[in-house]
Amino acid sequence: MEPKHWDSLELRHLVALQAIAEAGSFWAAADRLDCSTSALSQQIATLEAAVGQRLIERSRGRRHVTLTEPGQLLLRHAEAIVARLRAARADLTAFGEGGAGSLRIGTYQSVGTKILPGLLRGFAAEWPNVELRLTEGANDDDLLRQVERGELDLTFSVLPLPSGPFEAVELMRDPYVLAVPADSTVGRSGKVTLKQIGALELVGFKRCRTIAHVEEYLRSHGVEANIVFRSDDNGIIQGMVAAGVGCALVPALALTENDPAIRVLPLPDMPPRVLALAWHRDRYQSPAAAAFIRRAAHICAVLATGARSTAA
Repeated sequence: MEPKHWDSLELRHLVALQAIAEAGSFWAAADRLDCSTSALSQQIATLEAAVGQRLIERSRGRRHVTLTEPGQLLLRHAEAIVARLRAARADLTAFGEGGAGSLRIGTYQSVGTKILPGLLRGFAAEWPNVELRLTEGANDDDLLRQVERGELDLTFSVLPLPSGPFEAVELMRDPYVLAVPADSTVGRSGKVTLKQIGALELVGFKRCRTIAHVEEYLRSHGVEANIVFRSDDNGIIQGMVAAGVGCALVPALALTENDPAIRVLPLPDMPPRVLALAWHRDRYQSPAAAAFIRRAAHICAVLATGARSTAA
């Protein structure tokens, strides 16, 4: 297939390719884009002619279709281009709104429980005309992808960040602790070692980077975590510990304090979870977003100071 001029390629062609890749068929993609299958097929034909490659393996009817190797290659560029366009639209909206409008924040449970209440109260007093919209997630990878697509302005995350167009500010270091049933003998005789943790039945998170970090760290020290139950709900994790199902190796912020059914043991051999606030490095950052970052850093500094005083 001889390529036509690449100048004939339009954004709608890349959007069509992305929709087909995600939906798996022309019919489902056309429904998502609110167009006819014939119109969508024509857009793909135009795109294939422009680049000189067959991009999609076609099949009749509504059966699943797949991208060819050139199609997969072009899709990676299409996703980046479409994401940047959406981010540009979000930037212009934020710029036009000035001190009003909305600020879209990604968050997760431990941040929502311990950090957000004071942070939002103070921010609302300083920026009364800015609507804060929170998106909660169990996995900060998903939240970071939304930042990249321009669907979120900021997100709480954990350092180090995955690869991508991100910048971040460190907020605080959240130490890992071992939560055990109140009547457990674990830790009664002194410091808990990594080897002892390997002999315990553990309850842990399902799919966040926190649990991946914990398991990788233990494995690097010759310890395999024996996780007998998983949940992405902090309250369920703590309840399972209280019921004696297992112990939990979690960041301190994930636990509710003063629970008489559990004991919380320090783990000095485990490096802490590093909490951060991340954003798209190439996007316009509104004054409201910059103020949110400053206030978050202040709130976390106060929390970290209190945690150190308690530990002492």
